[in-house]
This record gives sequence, structure tokens and C-alpha cells, in this order.
Amino acid sequence: MRSLLCRKGIEERIMSLLKDTTTLNHFLQVHAFYIKTSSYCNNYLQAKLLTTLVSLPPQNNLQYARSLFDSFPNPDTFIWNTMMRSYFNSRLPHHSLSLYFQMLQQSLSLDSFTFSLVFQACGMLLDLRNGSKIHTHLFKLGFAPSDLFVHTALIQMYAKCGCFHSAIKVLDSMQDPDLVSYNVLLAECVRIGQIEMARQVFDNMPDRDLVSWNTMIHGYASFGDVVGAGAAPKLFDFGDEHRRRSGEALRLFHHMQLANVVPDRITVISVLSACGNVGALGMGKMIHEYVERIGIGMDMKLGTCLLDMYAKCGDIDNALRVFELMDKKDIFTWSIMIMGLANHGFGEQALEYFSKMIAEGIKPNDVTFIGVLSACSHIGLVDKGWACFNSMRSVYGVTPKIEHYGCMVDIVGRAGHLQEAKELIRTMPFAPDAIVWRAFLGACRIHKNIEMTEEATVNLLQLEPHVDGNYVLLSNIYSQAKKWDRVVNLRRRMKHSNIKKVPGSSSIEVDNTVYEFVSGDKSHPKSFEIYEMLDEILNRIQSCGYEPLTSSNIQDFDEQEKQTSLSAHSEKLAIAFGLLTTAPGTTIRIFKNMRICEDCHSSIKFISKVYHRKIIVRDRNRFHHFDRGTCSYFSLVQLCLCPCSRSDANISNLIIRILWTISFSARRLLAVFVMIIAVVVAFANFKLEEALGLYSLDT
Repeated sequence: MRSLLCRKGIEERIMSLLKDTTTLNHFLQVHAFYIKTSSYCNNYLQAKLLTTLVSLPPQNNLQYARSLFDSFPNPDTFIWNTMMRSYFNSRLPHHSLSLYFQMLQQSLSLDSFTFSLVFQACGMLLDLRNGSKIHTHLFKLGFAPSDLFVHTALIQMYAKCGCFHSAIKVLDSMQDPDLVSYNVLLAECVRIGQIEMARQVFDNMPDRDLVSWNTMIHGYASFGDVVGAGAAPKLFDFGDEHRRRSGEALRLFHHMQLANVVPDRITVISVLSACGNVGALGMGKMIHEYVERIGIGMDMKLGTCLLDMYAKCGDIDNALRVFELMDKKDIFTWSIMIMGLANHGFGEQALEYFSKMIAEGIKPNDVTFIGVLSACSHIGLVDKGWACFNSMRSVYGVTPKIEHYGCMVDIVGRAGHLQEAKELIRTMPFAPDAIVWRAFLGACRIHKNIEMTEEATVNLLQLEPHVDGNYVLLSNIYSQAKKWDRVVNLRRRMKHSNIKKVPGSSSIEVDNTVYEFVSGDKSHPKSFEIYEMLDEILNRIQSCGYEPLTSSNIQDFDEQEKQTSLSAHSEKLAIAFGLLTTAPGTTIRIFKNMRICEDCHSSIKFISKVYHRKIIVRDRNRFHHFDRGTCSYFSLVQLCLCPCSRSDANISNLIIRILWTISFSARRLLAVFVMIIAVVVAFANFKLEEALGLYSLDT
């Protein structure tokens, strides 16, 4: 009796010591006491020792834990499970799997926790073979489908391994699967990118909770990241599938509200991302108001998502407002702000914010420099671009990637230094990809260099022989050069390769609803009124001097046919609809899936002047802000088409650089004066060939 009391007292003492153990050194002392009194130990005490050890910081005591585990004479199932869980939590699932097979060899009892752990290990390893084998063990041992814990882990294992048929089969075999089982399968479908499969699961769910809605909305909205790693010139090249999925995310959000499910912070972040992708500014503003109304904490991630949404929706003023109100900003916040300013044409402001970021001690990363180089490209600062590029490695320790070389090719090429751009491609430490060649091809188009166009074409089509946009770009170049035989050859090649041109489309948001138009579209209920408005627009802007730029049409039609074709481009239809359905003076925002053509660019400048509207167009490359007959990408020297010498160009560059140092607001007030100066310079034979390359109209 006294011996039992003594044993109980020792065990209680050890348990008390373990309860107060917070460091490894303290545990070592308790373990020494345990060894000294090991004759009084039991399985419960062993389990407590092991669980205490694996929970102590640092979480890398696995070798010691395994030694402790091996020292136990007859560990029970709980102790085995604890060791398996320790390996799994340390991302060593193969050790968990090894312990499971040791348990089988020793004919030990297996419980629900054992199978749950081993299925999770197989899922982490993507080990479908062993996972299926263990599934048969589960069946032989008679674990009923009513065991939700085990079968949910089994569903997750099959889904992680991409075996959705088996996962759904397990789900269907369960007697009363709960929401957790459905949500696990749903989450894995989304994680792997099987969005259509996820939608089937979602639609078949008997009930849905906030997690279900968030998972599905996130799946549609997260087709792209907030900060992409692609080159800045293609920041908005989402593709039709991306826009479709983002639109579906917004529709799901609407259904979620109808189902009286209250959105949370996770919902808000996903919906803001979708709003930015489709240009749903009205919806984005409603979400912003909702966040402020219910008091969702404006942390760094949510603030970054908000400013990203505003920037992508064409409201750079609100993006700046959100940025300035944020208490904390990380490198991603700064990078998005810099890139947003650059893509709105405010390159000088983007560079100012880069300087502010450096002054605040935040180290730039590779994404930041994509925005900085993009800013230099948009305002034609070749020397500044080279300085930033060279400082990446030498000053900031950032290794330039192929995207940065692509930006430099774009900067140098736009400036008219095509040979220098070609040499940069030849000497870069990477094999040039399609983005690099497309940037070079765009520069060749600006400067109408057909010889270099041919070289870029060969390389681009070797890398991307099935991308329709490449053929469209080449067709534009050849049609502008009146080389119709090459246009015909390109079409034949597309037909032979079964490549179909993706139709150009433009969208506009009116009253929180996004409307989409394609070229020549007559499907809208107000189609008759839209085309009447188009006729009115054409008559009014032609009376003000607009002349259709028929070279923008790649068809070999006569002039009248080309003008008719150009008048029904998707962005013009969207603008006509906007003029019909919005109040006078309202800013019209258009979102286009392709690069805006020269004729549409020219006509929209006239429309903004005649109808006294600000019109913001987001194409695949950037934003164009049209106001009072000008565009944020207007060329000071487009009016001056005279050839020039290098020395005269240097003087002109100096004048233009001084103008660009003036603050943004002042520069807008002086826009007319600057244009007059440009004309005077032209007639004075200030030959501005280099500047002409710097400030191309719409590229």
C-alpha cells in the first residue's frame, strides 16, 4: 500500500513538473528525474513526456523525441500517434509513414487518429500508391464510412494526389458527410486549379457556410496574383478566361449576399481582386464602404488590395489616397503603387515614390524594379532607365531577371536605338523569351523598321507559334507598310495551324453592372440606340477635324469599307453606350482585352473634347487618360516629323527633360503652352528624331 502511494506521488510530481516545463533545459531535468524513477512509470506518463517535449521551442527536438520514443518499453497507440504527428508537423511525412508500417509489423492497434495522420502524410508526399494501399487496410479493419474524421482525411489525400474521382467516390459513400468533408474537397480542387471540378462540388453541396463561399470566390478571383512577376508592359494581359473567372467571382459574391451569408475579411480581399481584374470600380467602392462601415481592420494586406483595385480600375487618385492613409507599408505596397503610377502614365510620380521608398529605408525587390523601369519607358528616360537597371545588382543586390531585360529592350527600342536593343538581346545572360522579342517587335513597329521586324518575327513565332496576338501584331505592322502579300501569308499560316484570332472586346461598368462589347456587336438590347449614337459621334468629331486612320485596319478593303469597320470597334461601342447611360460630365472607363488601335486612340481624343468627358481606357499594356482632346501618352513631337541630327536631338531632350521635372498638376496646366513650343521648335528646325522615339502616341 505504501509502495502504491509512493508511486502515485512520484507520478503526480513528474506531471506537475511537466506542466510547468517551458524550456528544453527544464525538460532535461524532468527527464532525468523520470529515468531515476522509471520503475514507477506508465503509458500515460510516457505520452505526457513525449507531447511536452515536441511542443517545446525550438520545434526541432525530433532526434531527442525519437530517442525518448524508442526508450519506451511498450508504447501504446496514442504514443505512436504522437510521434507520427511530430514528424508530420515537421514536414517529414515519410517518417510518419514508416512508423505506420512498423505498427502493422508489430500488430499494434490502429485507431482513427492513426489513419488520419497517415492519410495526411500520403497527401503531403503525393503518394497515391501507399495511400490506396492504406485505404484497403482501413476497409479490412472495418472502419465505417460514418467515421467522418478518417474519411475526410482520405478525401483530402485523394484530392491532393489529383485523384478526384476516388475522392468524390469516398464522399458519396459516407452516410452523412458534414460541411468539413465538402469544404476539404472544395479547397483541394481550388488549390490544384481544378476550378470546374470545384464548382461541381460547390453546386452539389447540401449546405454552404462562409468557408464554402470564400473558397469558391477565391478560386475564381485568384487566377492571378496581386503582384505578378511578369513584365510590367503586360500587367493587364489577363486574358479572356481570367476576366470570365473574375466576373464569376463577383456573381458568386452577389449570390452569397442573397443567401444572407455575412462576408468577412477573406471575402473582401478576394472580391477586391476580382473587381480589379474586370474593372468593376463601382463594386470595388461598395466593398471599400462596407469595410469602413462594419469596421474590418485596415491592415497592410487589405490596404494593399484596395489600392491595387483602385489602380487597376483606373482610379489612381483613390489609389493614392488609400496609400497615404495606410499606417504601415511593405515592399509589396510600395511596388504596387509605383507600378500603378507607371501604368497610368505618371512615370515621373512613380520615380518620386521610388525615391521616397528608398528614403524610408525599404529595400526594393525585383517587382519594384519592373515598375521603375516601366515608368522610365513610359516617359522616355533612357539614361535614367540604364541607371536604375545598373543599380539593381550593384546598389541593391537584386539580380536582374529576364523581365528586367525585357523592360530595357522596351526602353531602348522606343527611343529609336534599335541596334542597341538588338545587341542587348544578343548579350543578355538569358535566352530571350517571347516577352523580350515582342518588346523589340513593338519598337520596330514604332519606327517602321521592316528589316528588323522580319528578324523579330522569326524568333517570336518560333517561341509562340500558336499565340494569336503575335499574328495580329505582325499583321498590323505589315498592313501599315502596305505589304498585303505578307498579311495574306500570315492569315494562311494561321489557318493552316488552326489559330483563331481572339475577338477584341471592351467592357464598361454602369450602375455596378459590367457590360461587354465585341467589334460589330449588335447583341445589346440598346443596340439600335448605340449605333445611332455612334453615327452622331462620328459626325461631330469629323466636323472637328477627325479623319479615320484606315491604316489601323489590317483588312485589304477600300477606304469606305475600312472606315465602316473601324467605326464599330468594341471600345467605340462601349463609349457610345457610356455616353447614352451616364450623366454628363461623368468619367467613362473602358477596359479592353487588346492594345488600343491608332484610329480608336485618335477618335477618343476627339470624343473627349467634343463631349467634355474624361475617358480612361485600359488596354493590354497600360492606361490612357483622355481629357479635352489630349491623352496622357500624347507626343509633344508627333507634330514635328522632320529628321534631325544627334546634337540637335540632345538639345531637344534637355528641353523635354526640364519640362518633365515640373510637377504633374503644373504640367497639365501648361500642356497647351508646351504643344505650342513644340511646333515652334519644329519650324525652327530643332530636329527631334530621338524625342520622337521617346514619346510614341499609343504604344
